[in-house]
Parts: sequence; C-alpha cells; structure tokens
Amino acid sequence: MDEIEKFENERVELIKSNEVNKSLKTSAIDFLTKSAAVNYSYNFSWMGRPIIQYPQDIIAMQEIIWEVKPDLIIETGIAHGGSLIFSASMLTLLEACGEIENGQVLGIDIDIRAHNKEAIETHPMSKKITMFEGSSIDDVMIAKVHEFAKRGKKILVCLDSNHTHEHVLAELRAYANLASIGSYCIVFDTLIEDMPKGFYDRPWDKGDNAKTAVWEYLKENDNFEIDKQIDNKLLISVAPDGYLKRIK
Repeated sequence: MDEIEKFENERVELIKSNEVNKSLKTSAIDFLTKSAAVNYSYNFSWMGRPIIQYPQDIIAMQEIIWEVKPDLIIETGIAHGGSLIFSASMLTLLEACGEIENGQVLGIDIDIRAHNKEAIETHPMSKKITMFEGSSIDDVMIAKVHEFAKRGKKILVCLDSNHTHEHVLAELRAYANLASIGSYCIVFDTLIEDMPKGFYDRPWDKGDNAKTAVWEYLKENDNFEIDKQIDNKLLISVAPDGYLKRIK
C-alpha cells in the first residue's frame, strides 16, 4: 500500500467514526442552531458575490464538481448570484484542466431582483451563465429547462429555492432525473427539519421542508441514494440528507 492509498483509507475511517461520535454530532447541531439564528451563511461571498452558503457545503460542492465533471449545472434559486458564480468558476477550472468543454450554468428564480441580475450579468463569469425568471415548478418552465438540458452531456442539479415540502417535492419530480448517473441532485436547507419548530418565520418549518420532501421522493424513486459519507464528513451542513447521488 502506497502513502496516497494509506491516507485515503485513513480518511475513510475518520469519516466513518464521525457517524457514531454522538458528542461531535451534538456539537455540530448546536453550532448550526446558534449560527442559523444569526444568519451565519450571509457572511460569505464567492468572487465578489454573496453566496449564502456554509463554507463546508461550498467545499463539498467543489469536491463533487471535480469528481463528477459536469458540463451543465442547473440551479433553482438565484438570490444574489454567488452560487451561480461559484458553479461557473468551477466549470471554468474544469475547462482549463481539459476535463470538459463549454461548461454552462442555468439558474432559475421566480423573482430575479434587478440589482442582482445586473451584478451577475456584468460579472466576468457571466458568459457561462443563463438565467430563467419564473416559477421552477410551472409546467412551461419545466419544459423550458428540460429543453435547455439537452445541451449537457453530464448534468448536476442543485435545488435551493422555496423550501416547503410541496415545492421541493415538485422540483425533485421535475428536475432530479436530469442529473446524470453518477452525478448528484443536491437539495439545500434540509437542516430545517433538525431545527426547533417555529425556528423560521417563513412558510417552511419542522415537518414541512426540503428534508421531508427528500424522504418522500426517495420512497417513490429508487434512482437516488443519500450520500451519507458527505454528511458524516461535513457534520456542519445546511443539506443533511440532501446530497442525493444518482445510482441508476
């Protein structure tokens, strides 16, 4: 066994040990609860645009994109555009490394604010980004996205818009199967289920959120499985049970 293989094996064992480390997992949930209460995710930017994600999830996305090597990333939810910029920058790196050709990012949002749209369209990464405005679960939009997806050879899907059970389940049914085999459909903000009831003053809450939608979707679709290794590696994540790997 060479040193690289030895290190990888050690890392696998460390990640496995996290799964049964109750003290560590309790501490992680405690941090998530306290940090979410002060909008901790608002503190970070990617290439000048607010990304509104936890650093751990940003790193996980980087690892997934390098592993999968998608040439098309589809995202629901745009906000300030940091995630679109991040995805575009990662595809640019893949191109520079000769791993893909002509990487593209598609973002869908029901309301793209004018100042955010302008900031995204004037960003150096804008040439890789297309934005569709409208409800992600509208039939016309779904058809439009599926048509756009035909230009992708390997597709990664990220769902991060309205976090109610009904909406996320509709998005999963509409877009999850666009993810290529071996790629992922990533559902963000599943941590809502792990927060105290009433924690969010929003339409979603414990029992009605992205994670409950994931659980229901997996009962009706066996093309995906939850990548628990990512959960156990990150510990601090807004997407526990949300990293869905397409296996068939």
